[in-house]
Amino acid sequence: MSDSSSIEWTDATWNPVRGCTKVSPGCKHCYAETFAERFRGVPGHPFEQGFDLRLVPEALELPLRWRASRRIFVNSMSDLFHEQVPDAYVRRVFGVMRRASHHQFQVLTKRSARMAKLASTIDIADNVWMGVSVENQKYTSRVDDLRRIEASVRFLSIEPLLGPIARLDLRGIHWVIVGGESGPGARAMDPAWVRSIRDQCLASRVRFFFKQWGGVRKHLNGRVLDGRTWDDMPALLDAAPTRLAVVG
Repeated sequence: MSDSSSIEWTDATWNPVRGCTKVSPGCKHCYAETFAERFRGVPGHPFEQGFDLRLVPEALELPLRWRASRRIFVNSMSDLFHEQVPDAYVRRVFGVMRRASHHQFQVLTKRSARMAKLASTIDIADNVWMGVSVENQKYTSRVDDLRRIEASVRFLSIEPLLGPIARLDLRGIHWVIVGGESGPGARAMDPAWVRSIRDQCLASRVRFFFKQWGGVRKHLNGRVLDGRTWDDMPALLDAAPTRLAVVG
């Protein structure tokens, strides 16, 4: 966890859970697993246990100690809605996010059914953005689960984009992030897939953020799409929180 981040769409990361297990093709080359397993067995390292899932209660109140407002990606190294994370612990995480009202929290999951079920029992604060990962057309049902959640911002992370998504229902969605896979073994992304999603976002007045083309050496491919970067994202909350007025 860090109070800064190289991820283009966030400012910091917070990991009150570490480790995860694979649930769909987008997980095949998980960057978090690759990173964590490098340190398996290193005494005292946060990932001494590799990518085995475990709770980190000592990290729960970390955002309360960060005084400057940040966008915070929750569990960049895990999934808050993993089936091994107890319901009570998930509620504790949401309680911290409510207390840390000067931040905007970005909660992202592939386990959308559990998220929707638990969210119905949680009063989600206005500073918490709720999102799902979608890698191809087969997994767009996660978007339907997300739509069931009452949140100020609902967003999609379509990264890695592994196939065309010709029919993306964007009703009730405020923001879409698209990116190609990066690192060893990176699977190719067709530019036509990206343009299709961008055009669907523009037609639906949904904010669109293009993160990267990806590839084995992603820095060589950059993030320019059709002559420009696409960096649209929801506005930050004011100091006195109210519901976001989101276009789309």
